[in-house]
Amino acid sequence: MQILVMFFLILSIVTGCNNDLMNTPIKKVETLFSNYITLDEGVIEDLNRVIMQETVMTPDQKDRYKKILKKQYQHLSYEIKDETIDGNLATVLVEIEVYDYNKVIEEAEDYLTANSEEFLLDNQNTDVSKFNDYKLDKLENARDKITYTLNLTLNKENDTWVLDDLTDTEIKKIHGLYNY
Repeated sequence: MQILVMFFLILSIVTGCNNDLMNTPIKKVETLFSNYITLDEGVIEDLNRVIMQETVMTPDQKDRYKKILKKQYQHLSYEIKDETIDGNLATVLVEIEVYDYNKVIEEAEDYLTANSEEFLLDNQNTDVSKFNDYKLDKLENARDKITYTLNLTLNKENDTWVLDDLTDTEIKKIHGLYNY
């Protein structure tokens, strides 16, 4: 009986310590990026919401775009640079490297400007669907990467560190779509 009691006591100490080890600002940020890289269910739900807001893409184009962003997530790399804790507030400085999709889109738009006749409909308007296919082709073949810095903030609530919602700028950086 004493052995069983000792086992549960040790288990509760180890489990409690393990939870404390995971309850740091850095660990919360590492979990965030791990969720992106492993295509966690919550990340995919957020991605689906983003894709559904696209109004100028066909369903097939939305599927392609979703695959492109998944590729971005899976190839994202990050390095924690600094952690600052001030009471119940924390900031974690992270450097991420992602595909430079912003550059690809800018180059595609420049190509459209220089070669607009390739994308014209009979009524002389731009064939948005054809241009989207062109952009998606370029995004699928993107190889250049870019490095961004993120200052992620956290709050301690009930002794647990909670990551603040990502800003639009932070999300654009993770997507490789941030334009300086």
